[in-house]
Amino acid sequence: MTGKTAHGRGLRVIAAFKLLKALALIAVGVGAVRLLHKDVAAIAEHWVNMFQVDPHNHFINLLLAKLANVDDRRLKELSVGTFIYAGIFLVEGVGLALQKRWAEYFTIATTASLLPIEIYELARLVTVGRCLALGINLAVVAYLVFELRRFPKQR
Repeated sequence: MTGKTAHGRGLRVIAAFKLLKALALIAVGVGAVRLLHKDVAAIAEHWVNMFQVDPHNHFINLLLAKLANVDDRRLKELSVGTFIYAGIFLVEGVGLALQKRWAEYFTIATTASLLPIEIYELARLVTVGRCLALGINLAVVAYLVFELRRFPKQR
């Protein structure tokens, strides 16, 4: 296996990861749009009852209380934000899948720009999810920087 093949495989793995994140965010954005002009807390309570989740559960009560404060303005903000973020992931994913050098630089810049926020959030509260997100993003940035140095652009 040549170095170029391994480089391509690594890019495809990162591209697939970015594209999966984009699809998940698109689903969240569409869900937020579909909830416009609806009572979000009532819908969540319906699903809690449907799945027979303990309605006296502390976390369920917290969720329902937070959802009671979600209005149309907040849903619009959420949907716009998720669609913008999904667009960035789509650009990264497609560019990396096509092995475009600009996509490697773009992915390094966008991913690295979020690292300070992830570190701040981790300093506030350490969770497995936050540690995992930081670790994956650090690995993506490190891998892409390493690969850009390993395969300098041919003149």
